[in-house]
Amino acid sequence: MEKNNNRSLLAIPIVILVAAGLAFAGSQMGYQVFGIPIFALSVALAFIIQWIAFIPAFSLQTEKFFDLTGSLTYITVVVVAVIATPVVDTRALLLLGMVSIWAIRLGSFLFARIHAAGEDRRFREIKPSFARFLLTWTLQGLWVSFSLAAALAAITTTTRQPLGFFGGFGLLVWLFGFGIEVIADRQKSAFKAMPENKDKFIQTGLWAWSRHPNYFGEIVLWIGVAIVTLPVLQGWQWLTLISPIFVTLLLTRISGVPMLEARADEKWGGQPDYEAYKANTPVLIPRPPANKS
Repeated sequence: MEKNNNRSLLAIPIVILVAAGLAFAGSQMGYQVFGIPIFALSVALAFIIQWIAFIPAFSLQTEKFFDLTGSLTYITVVVVAVIATPVVDTRALLLLGMVSIWAIRLGSFLFARIHAAGEDRRFREIKPSFARFLLTWTLQGLWVSFSLAAALAAITTTTRQPLGFFGGFGLLVWLFGFGIEVIADRQKSAFKAMPENKDKFIQTGLWAWSRHPNYFGEIVLWIGVAIVTLPVLQGWQWLTLISPIFVTLLLTRISGVPMLEARADEKWGGQPDYEAYKANTPVLIPRPPANKS
C-alpha cells in the first residue's frame, strides 16, 4: 500500500509536466490575456477544478461526483476560452457547441448511472488513499486537457479561416459518432432496466454489431472535433491533434475496453452464448452481425 502511495505522489508532478508541455505547444500563435496564453490558462483551469473538487470528495470518501465534475470541467474550460479570446468566429462557436452538448449529455448520463448503482467499483480501493485518489483527479485534469487540446487551439488561435469544407465534414462526423454513443447508451440502459435481463449481457441493437459501440461513437465524435480544427492549426499547434489519439488509447488500452472486457470475462466467461458473442462480434469497430442459420 505504501509503495502505491509513493508511486502516486511521484506520478503527480510527471502528469503536471506533461500538461505543461501540451500547454506550451497549444499556446503557440494563440491569444493571450495579461501576457499569459489563453490555451495555457485553460489547461491550468482544468487541473484547478479537479483539485478543488478532490477536497470534498476525499473528505466524504465519495466518487459520485467524479464523472460529473469531469463533464462540468469540459464545459467550463471551453466557455472560459471562448469568453477570454478577443476574436470569436463561427468555428470557435461550433466547437463550443459540439463539446458542450457532448459533455452535458454524457455527464448527466454517468451521474444518473452512478447514483442508481450506488458506487463506482473502480474507486473502492483508491478512495481511502490520499495520494492515489488525488492522482486520479489529477489524471482527469490531464484527460480533459488532452481531449480538448485541438478544440482549445482552434478557439484561442490568432489564425482565422472560413468554416469551409472541414467545418461541415467534421460536424457530420461528430454527429455520426454522437448519435452512435447516445443510441448505444440508451439501448444498454433499457436492457438493464428490464428485470428479466438481470445478470445477462446485452447482444442486441448496436451491441450486436460491436461489443463497445458507445466507445466507438466517442472516438468518432472526437475525430470530428479534430477535423473541424484542421484549417487553423499551425506549427506546434499540430501536436494538439493528439486529442483523438489520446481518447482512442484511453478507451481501448487503459480505462475503457480492457476493464470492461476483464469484468465481462469474469462474469460470463465459459458460458456458450457469451463465448459465441465474443467470438463473432468485433470489440470496437461495428460490423453487421452474421446471419444465424
